[in-house]
Amino acid sequence: MTEDTRTERDDRATSGAPSRRRSALLFLRDLVVIFLVAVLVSFLIKTFLIRSFFIPSQSMEQTLMQDDRIIVNQLVPEVTPIEHGDVVVFKDPGGWLPARADESRPPLVAIVDGFLAFVGLSAPDSNDHLVKRVIGLPGDHVACCNALGQMTVNGIPLDEPYVALPPGESKVSRDDFDVEVPADSLWVMGDNRYNSKDSRYNTETPLEGFVPIENVVGRAVVVSWPIAHWAWLDNYPQVFSGVDEGTG
Repeated sequence: MTEDTRTERDDRATSGAPSRRRSALLFLRDLVVIFLVAVLVSFLIKTFLIRSFFIPSQSMEQTLMQDDRIIVNQLVPEVTPIEHGDVVVFKDPGGWLPARADESRPPLVAIVDGFLAFVGLSAPDSNDHLVKRVIGLPGDHVACCNALGQMTVNGIPLDEPYVALPPGESKVSRDDFDVEVPADSLWVMGDNRYNSKDSRYNTETPLEGFVPIENVVGRAVVVSWPIAHWAWLDNYPQVFSGVDEGTG
């Protein structure tokens, strides 16, 4: 091998090292950009479109099981109106949830959970929200129970297939009630009717059991986890057929 050939080869090797370093740096830069874009998109989706929540109690069984994760459409109610039968997530109207002491968590766990919450992959505030089914809209007359143990909305009896009752029970509510839903408010109930602290059992709170529509975070649309529980969440329009035309 001649001296010129060795020199040319050494030059190529010398120039190739910086080129590989530049390629690696460009690759890392692209990864960082992709990651930041993904975080931004996740944040925007969580802020304006959808959020994830977990179910903290048994009040919506068998529709939703405790510790299920749900995806919530946040366009409800600002863009899409709330309808009878919707399963909604809402902030405590005041006095529904017991006072809860702040949990002490390791700093690293708190940082990771905070980041996941920021991008919408975690819901550390689920315990500050409630999940129930909308039974009464503003102006509705909601009462229970008739001679068949059914609830009525505007005089129309409801045949509710989503309700879970204890063995031997036929009344869809242990306790009778008769209410008129005020403007800009909702009457909500859990599907697990004999194990749900819903509108019926918060009448001593400042808002008398009604939920302001402005407290609604969104409508639950799908069970996302665990996979075995995956399901779209129905608002059962056939159940509430004729309610809007009811005489009250």
